[in-house]
Amino acid sequence: MKFTALLHHLTIDLLRESFYSLRRKAAPGVDGVTWQEYEDGLEDRLTDLHGRVHRGAYRALPSRRVYIEKEDGRQRPLAVPAIEDKLVQQAVVTILNQIYEEDFLGFFVCCRSTRIRRS
Repeated sequence: MKFTALLHHLTIDLLRESFYSLRRKAAPGVDGVTWQEYEDGLEDRLTDLHGRVHRGAYRALPSRRVYIEKEDGRQRPLAVPAIEDKLVQQAVVTILNQIYEEDFLGFFVCCRSTRIRRS
């Protein structure tokens, strides 16, 4: 099966599900908006985000850079995306997972059953 367009799968309902699957206490991105703040007026925000994505007007914000101390004293860079970016990324992951689960399901079952038989 060949897919040529997937954008129609990105719906307001999927964006809502994606929002509620995000960690509520995650650090805010460069825009400073937290999960709780984004939840205020959620339906209007999701409608606006959905429209921007479908018009091609959505642009991801730059990620906020923070540094985490490592045991040896060095610092590890970490990028913290904005809440809308996390939301869109989660929705796209959900769509792609449903496609690829179907493609690889038989392969993985085959491998597991082969390993079980060898035991």
